[in-house]
Amino acid sequence: MWIFDSAYRDGGVDLWTKDGAVTKVHHAYVPPFSVHFHDPHAHHEMIEALEERYEAKECTIRTIFGEIPGYDVYAGRDIAEAIERQTQYDVEIFNVDIRRDQRFMAENRIYPCAGEHDDRFSPLVKHDLSVLEIRIKENPWLSSHMEIEVVNESKDTLTGHTCDVLADLFSLIVTLDPDVVLMPNADTLMPKIRNLAVEHGLVMPFSRNGKYRQMDSRSYWSYGRVEHKESALIPDGRILIDTEQSFVFQEGGLDGVLMAARLSGLSPNLAARFTPGTLISSYECYEAVKLGIAVPFRKSDPEQIRKVSALQAADRGGMMFQPKPGTFENVDEIDFTSMYPSIIVKANLSPETVGHPERSGFLPTVLAPLLELRIKTKQLKKTDTQFTGIDAILKWMLVTCFGYTGYKNAKFGRIEVHEGITGRSRDILLQTKDIAEAMNFRVLHGIVDCLWVQGAPVNALKERVEQETGLLLEVEHFDWIVFLPLADGFGAYNRYFGRLFDGIIKIRGIAARRHDTPAHISSMQQRMLDVMARAKTIADLEMVREQVTTIFRETLDSLPSADPKQMVINRRISKLSYAHQCFEGAAVQSCQDRGIRIAPGMKIQYVVTDARKYRVELPWCAESFDFSYYRKLIEKAFDEIMFAFPE
Repeated sequence: MWIFDSAYRDGGVDLWTKDGAVTKVHHAYVPPFSVHFHDPHAHHEMIEALEERYEAKECTIRTIFGEIPGYDVYAGRDIAEAIERQTQYDVEIFNVDIRRDQRFMAENRIYPCAGEHDDRFSPLVKHDLSVLEIRIKENPWLSSHMEIEVVNESKDTLTGHTCDVLADLFSLIVTLDPDVVLMPNADTLMPKIRNLAVEHGLVMPFSRNGKYRQMDSRSYWSYGRVEHKESALIPDGRILIDTEQSFVFQEGGLDGVLMAARLSGLSPNLAARFTPGTLISSYECYEAVKLGIAVPFRKSDPEQIRKVSALQAADRGGMMFQPKPGTFENVDEIDFTSMYPSIIVKANLSPETVGHPERSGFLPTVLAPLLELRIKTKQLKKTDTQFTGIDAILKWMLVTCFGYTGYKNAKFGRIEVHEGITGRSRDILLQTKDIAEAMNFRVLHGIVDCLWVQGAPVNALKERVEQETGLLLEVEHFDWIVFLPLADGFGAYNRYFGRLFDGIIKIRGIAARRHDTPAHISSMQQRMLDVMARAKTIADLEMVREQVTTIFRETLDSLPSADPKQMVINRRISKLSYAHQCFEGAAVQSCQDRGIRIAPGMKIQYVVTDARKYRVELPWCAESFDFSYYRKLIEKAFDEIMFAFPE
C-alpha cells in the first residue's frame, strides 16, 4: 500500500494509494483528546457532563514525564478550549491539534510515500509517480490571453484565448492523469484558475474527486523576521507542488518532498508547503503517537527560576572566532556533522531529563534514527547526486530541531535543553581549537560548528577531534579562501569565498549568493568567480586579475542597454506601512495601486527607476532603471571580488 495523499473527511480518513492503479479507501475514525484535571473533585460536574454528552472515559495519559490520570473525550478542539476556559486553565489537555490523518497513520504504524516492506528511514525508497509540469507564462493577472507550457514526456505550448487554453489544459490533465503536478506559483494561481473555470463553465480537474482542502494565508514571526505563508487549494488524490514558493521542493526536489512526508506522516501536499521546523515538529508528534505518548495541546513546563548570573552563563548562544580579513592558502574547513542534534542524542538532552539525566529522553530516542539517516545520505551524495535533495531536507529538519527546543510553543521543547545544547557546543568548539593549536595548526576562523585551519596532516586532526568529542567531522580543503571585512575593517563572520580542491568556488554572503541581488550583477560576479576558479594558488590569482577587471568593465559598458528585467531586486517586506521613504515602501504602494494583494512576510520584486526620489516600478511594467544606482551596486560587487587580489 503506497500512500501518496491523505485527508480527514466525513468522520474518517481517506487514504489515496497507488499500487499500479490509484485507489481511495475511507477509514472511519473519530479519535478522542485526553484531559487531566489537576483537581478532579472541583470539576466533578463538568466531568459528569463530559461523560454523558461526549462519552468521556477514564484513562491513563502517558506523557514524556510519566503517567497521569485523565479522561478520553470524544469531541473536537472547540470543546477542549471550552474546558480550558471553564476550568480557568487548571487542566492539561493532549492530542487536540494533531492532524487526524497523521494520527491515524501513526497509531496504525503506517506512513506515506513508501511500500509495506520499505524502511521508513531508508534513502533508497523508490516511487512510480507520474509527473506533469505546468508553467504559466508571464501573466500576473491571468487576462484574456494565456500562454502555458506543459511538460510531460514532451513539451507542449498552449496559447490563445483564456477559455480555450484552460479547456486544453484541463483536457490534458484528464487524459494524462498525473499523480504529481509541478507548477510555479501554484498557490497564488489556483484560486484565479478556479474563478476563471467557473466563469467559463469549465470543471477544474486537479482534484481526482472534485474536492479541495483550503489552507488560509498568514503572516508570522520566525527567527526574528516576518514570514508569509500563501493560501492554498490542495486537491484530493493528486500532489500539487508550488515549485516557486515551496522551500522543501526547492531544496530537496520531489524526492525531498516524499522523504519529508514519509518521516513526518503528512501527505506530500502538506510536506511541500510546510517549513522544516513544522516538519520536524510533525515528525516528533508522529513518533510520540506511535510510541503511545500523549502530545500536549499547550505546554505547562515553565522555565525554572534562576539567578541572573546563572542565566547569563547559560544563555549565550554558539561560539564564534572572528577571522582576520584577507586571502589565505591551503586552508581546511572542519565541520561537525549535524552538531546540535548529535549533542542532543549523545548527551541525552530532553525536557524530561532536565535534572534527571538517568532517564531515557524522548528527543534523543526519536532523533537518533534521523541522525543516522543524515550521516548515511551525506556519504551517499558524495558519489551519487540523486541523494543531494534528500540530504538537504534532513539537514534542515535537524538544524531546526535545535531551534524548536527553545521555542515557547514547541510540543517537546524546553529552554534549559536549548541552553544545554549551545553550552556543550561552545565547549566542543573551544576543545577543538585547543586540540588544533596543540597539533601546531593555525586557527583562522570559527563559527558555531566549524573551524578553518592551516596545517597538516588534517586527517590526524580530524581523527583526534572525533575521538575526544565523540562527534563526526567532515573536512573540505580550500586551495585558497578569502575572508571579507566588515565596514569597520574587522573580519565578517559569514562572508567569504574560496576555491575547493576540485575547482568549485564555495561562496557565502556575497552578492552572487544573496537572493536580493539583481540578475545582471549576480551574473557578473559569477563570471568573475568562474575565471578565478582556474587559479590554484594565490600567485595564480594575480594571473587572472586583468580578466576579472575586464568583466567588470564590460558589465559597466553594457549597463545602459541592459534589460530592466535583469535589474529586479527581491526583498521580503515586514510591514505594509513605512514611516520613512524607502524602496520597499514604494514597491508596496505600487502593488496596492495595481490592486495586487500583499501581506507582511511576502517577497516583493521591484526595479529602481529613481533612487533619489525612491521611485520603483514592478518588473513587468519597468521600461527603464536608474543607471547611477545600479552602477554603485556593480562597483560594490566588484569590490567584494577584488579583495581577493593582493595590492
